[in-house]
Amino acid sequence: MSHTLFWIAAACALAYLALTARPASLMRSAIKTASVALLALMALVAGGPMLLVLALALCALGDWLLSRETEATFMAGVGAFAAGHLAYAALFLTHPASETARLASVWPLVAGLAVLGLVMASLLGPRAGALRAPVLAYIPIILGMGLAALTLPQSGMLAWVLPAAAAFIASDMILATEKFLLPPDHPALRLTPYLVWPLYWGAQMGFALALT
Repeated sequence: MSHTLFWIAAACALAYLALTARPASLMRSAIKTASVALLALMALVAGGPMLLVLALALCALGDWLLSRETEATFMAGVGAFAAGHLAYAALFLTHPASETARLASVWPLVAGLAVLGLVMASLLGPRAGALRAPVLAYIPIILGMGLAALTLPQSGMLAWVLPAAAAFIASDMILATEKFLLPPDHPALRLTPYLVWPLYWGAQMGFALALT
């Protein structure tokens, strides 16, 4: 059954990619949400960690809220994704294999995440307006998830967690650039949906397959 759920989730992800540039609609929101919610159900059916199920479910909720494209649902969606990142971080840090890894061995990546956080905060803070506080609070949360991913050993299926975390961070950074840094008529805005969605859904798929 878990294999069936995975392929249905993948089909929904491909369907959403075809719809991603279209105006908001209930069908578009449902397909987007289902593509991650079905991964959460797959993890649950397969007996995966409950923190994984929770993280995927929170991200699916965030997908629904952001897809409605209102100011209120945007803020609620950011909150859902922040909670999802925290659930992922807790999962990585409580994984039985995490004690075999050492952050000291990957210090260049740790330094890179720190620099990325400082750069994004300096760029987004002055341009986020009324959303400045939640945007600045979100940056250390998502980078904390990336740091937690570094504690896992890079072997076996767990080796997929780090690239999945990097893809998740990249998708959020592109979204933030789209919303706060690019002018409304910038030509890159036609491309960003087709960058964000594969990175984001690929991250969720990577987490689901590596940790189930």
